[in-house]
Amino acid sequence: MYSEKVMEHFKNPHNLGEIKDADGIGKIGNPTCGDIMWCYIKVRKNEKGKEILKDIKVKTFGCVAAIATSSMITDLAMGRTLEEAKKLTKDNVKDALQGLPKIKVHCSNLAADALHKAIEDYENKKKKDNQKN
Repeated sequence: MYSEKVMEHFKNPHNLGEIKDADGIGKIGNPTCGDIMWCYIKVRKNEKGKEILKDIKVKTFGCVAAIATSSMITDLAMGRTLEEAKKLTKDNVKDALQGLPKIKVHCSNLAADALHKAIEDYENKKKKDNQKN
C-alpha cells in the first residue's frame, strides 16, 4: 500500500518540532480526515542576498501519509529560496515519496499548503515591519 520511502519518513520523520522564534508559522488542517500540520520556518539571506529557508520544522497529528508528507516537505524545502519553496507542489511531495495511495493524496496537499502558509505568514510580518519603518 505505501512505498518504502513513505514508510521511511513515517517511521523516522525529519525535522520534527517547533522553532520557538519562528519567522513564519503555517497551520493547516483537513476536517474530513482530522489531519493537522504546523510548519515553522526560519529565514536568512544567503551569500547572494536571497532569502532562504535556513531551518524548517513540522508538527503533525495524523495518519501515516500526513506524517510522511510533512517530513518530506521539510527535506524538499530546506535551503531553498523562498521563491523556490513557494513553487513546491503536492505533486513534488507525492513524487519524492514514490507515490501515495489515491485515497491519501489529499495529505500531500496539506504539507505543501502548510509550507506556503508559513512563507505567507513570514512575508506578511515583513511587510508590516517595513510599513512601520
